[in-house]
Amino acid sequence: MVLSLCSGIDSEIGWALDRLIRLCNNERFVLKEIPGLTEALFEWPFWYVKDGAHTLTGRSSLFALSRDEERWIRHALESMFVLRNSAINGPNAQELVGRRATQELILLSLHRLKPENDTNTEFLLCIIELLQAIASGSVLPPPDSHLFANPVPPLVDIAGTSQNRSLIIAAMTTLNLLFGNPPNMAHLTPDSPTLAAAIRYLPLVNDKPLVDTCLNYLYTHLSHPAMSKAFLLNPELPSTLRLLVLIILSEQVEETVSVDISGQVFTAPVEVEAMKEHVLSQEELDHLLPMPEPQRCFEWMKVMFELNPESEVTQVEFWNLYRDAFNPYSERYFALVASDVIKNVTVVWPQATAMVIPGPPQRFVIRGVARLKNKTKVERFQCRWNHSQCRHPPSKSSGELYDHILEQHIHPHSEAELSCSWATCSHGPVSKTTIRGHVLTHIPSMQPPQLHPMQDEAITLPSEGYPHPVPEPTKRPPPPPRSAAITYQMPIADPPSSALTALLCIRILFRASFASSDAAPRIDDDHFGFPGVIEDVEEKEDDEEMSGGTDIEREGERRGRKAFVGVRHLMEGVRILDETLMGWIIEMVDAGLSGTT
Repeated sequence: MVLSLCSGIDSEIGWALDRLIRLCNNERFVLKEIPGLTEALFEWPFWYVKDGAHTLTGRSSLFALSRDEERWIRHALESMFVLRNSAINGPNAQELVGRRATQELILLSLHRLKPENDTNTEFLLCIIELLQAIASGSVLPPPDSHLFANPVPPLVDIAGTSQNRSLIIAAMTTLNLLFGNPPNMAHLTPDSPTLAAAIRYLPLVNDKPLVDTCLNYLYTHLSHPAMSKAFLLNPELPSTLRLLVLIILSEQVEETVSVDISGQVFTAPVEVEAMKEHVLSQEELDHLLPMPEPQRCFEWMKVMFELNPESEVTQVEFWNLYRDAFNPYSERYFALVASDVIKNVTVVWPQATAMVIPGPPQRFVIRGVARLKNKTKVERFQCRWNHSQCRHPPSKSSGELYDHILEQHIHPHSEAELSCSWATCSHGPVSKTTIRGHVLTHIPSMQPPQLHPMQDEAITLPSEGYPHPVPEPTKRPPPPPRSAAITYQMPIADPPSSALTALLCIRILFRASFASSDAAPRIDDDHFGFPGVIEDVEEKEDDEEMSGGTDIEREGERRGRKAFVGVRHLMEGVRILDETLMGWIIEMVDAGLSGTT
């Protein structure tokens, strides 16, 4: 393969590069074990950087390239691809680091090539990823060295101005690796375009690779004490801090925990209840009458009966209920005969059966259904005339109660006007005609009112043995709630790496914002030292110079504290499973309550 690469024959070079592309991802592929291979792989990339990119790429914008020229460009890209992939293996990375050609190729490519077309972009991407493989241990030249000896400026330009997402991620990752080496931190600047780009892309939380890269670079940048202090004066500080908190909130996974704290509940029944067979109301009858048969019969059964496998109803009773309900209106509305009504039972309830029970006498029944029953208060229709002093036994219905009131309490009076004496009613004297209508407002309806699903039918007492009823129930102590629970959100897992990186960035900014307390009083004749002793002039000048820097730092701290006060309400929603990390959040929230603004 080495001989093919050096042969100068395009077909042989293409064959060798195709084989190398397949082999270079293998850990057993070691460059130094194949003499001459590394030098041969550098040949075509150097040609592209020095001549090909400038000559051929500029011409390709107007004219199509020849087949030979397209092959040469492909040779350069494939050679870079092999170098990039092989550098992932540790021995190959060490081999490339030790060669001057590697450094020369990287610097020439970064400074000469511009991502103006797809070919340059692909070549630059391979160059940057090759630099990533060797960047962790690389020491950069001083910032004031020759421009073409420093890879940082072109990388910063790509990360800050490029519109290509892959190049942005690659350049920012490489800068992060370079600046992760402490000797290289001198290249960091407070107004770096890369820093601005990292902040600009933070809102793109759905693009995880890009946001993770931005967070890693931001953490590396802020880890330098001088950069973190300078960032406190950055106008983007409040919005950046807010975005970092929102990233943590978007990544946290919580579950709802409910703790039951309800105690024993003591109740008393409102009234004694009894079950009464349902009676077809006028509203229900008006609703059923216009329906065509047999639909009306089906709906009538659902209103008057219910499914009960253990019960039975005689066929005569079943028919009589239907007949009494609808035969009076048979002239206007068609009614079914008895046999059809009985047959319809199995249509509504397939489990029900019409049968004949033998024996003297035979019984014709419908097995599996029962009359629908309603709960009825025993004292529901109790007369409360004479201010609840009437001793008449409870009536069976509202109509019976109304007849009782008319016959026993209203008609016997000879006066033209009469006052209402129902329980506590204080309605003034009115005519008998009016009082008859007024009494209806006190009489309960046949059907009890429906309760809310959350409303209990019993009365809750404040404590066991508390008297019930009482004259003034609104003044009794409030009873404990029937169901009481404390519900809160609890994290179920530690946040992912991106959220932890965001938390570390917030922590660095917090430490920088609250680094110092109020400055101690200045040493002079009014504070410390002996009275009358005048300080040295040089010491005063030094103090003034130091106080100038201190004023800038204090302004940065003031802005940082103000920013933390602004995000306190967001940080209160952060919950982390790890106690130590959650302690950081609590500390920063507490500091935001009293931060100096």
